[in-house]
Amino acid sequence: MTTDTAHPDIAGVLLAGGLSRRMGGGDKCLRTLGGQSILERIVATVRPQVGPLVLNANGDPARFAHLHLPVAPDVVEGYAGPLAGVLTGIEWVRGTAPGIAWVASFATDAPFIPRDLVARMAAALERDGADLACARSAGQDHPVFGLWPVRLAGELRRAMVEEGIRRVDAWTSRYRLAVADFAVEPVDPFFNANRPEDLAEAERLLDVGLVS
Repeated sequence: MTTDTAHPDIAGVLLAGGLSRRMGGGDKCLRTLGGQSILERIVATVRPQVGPLVLNANGDPARFAHLHLPVAPDVVEGYAGPLAGVLTGIEWVRGTAPGIAWVASFATDAPFIPRDLVARMAAALERDGADLACARSAGQDHPVFGLWPVRLAGELRRAMVEEGIRRVDAWTSRYRLAVADFAVEPVDPFFNANRPEDLAEAERLLDVGLVS
């Protein structure tokens, strides 16, 4: 695995399978921010960082047709959360790009994620000789922004289906986890727009030029 900015040897999965209850339902990633959807912003940031890229989303995939991305619904039923999206991405890679050994996951409600996110997670993984990696800011881990080995697909499926594991950190705690730290000035790059007031704050940050 290389540690420069572009990682064609790493696949990406965009996690958009949730119900967006705090945003009032619907696809919060399709809400508009700065003249484009949050998801369009994230795709533009993520595409240069990875090789194959898949969108994990449930329901009619036609609503994402303009992105020209493959769409994969959860492989575990019942809206099982972001961990189901991670498993979906890993199993999608096993079926469509069997030569790829790693999958990077991205939440789709964080419009300001770093352009070197994958590179820095990969560097942390190699630095620590770990099994998995995730991002951290302000002392808080962000396990949905993670780097996952495809070889653990079977273990993750068993944990979800047989043990009922749903929390991402409940599963990652079983492995050696490397962390890539990110500064929070001028803006926490993992700021997420979960609620209407968060979206308004994201617009403000754009308007005053703290982010682009």
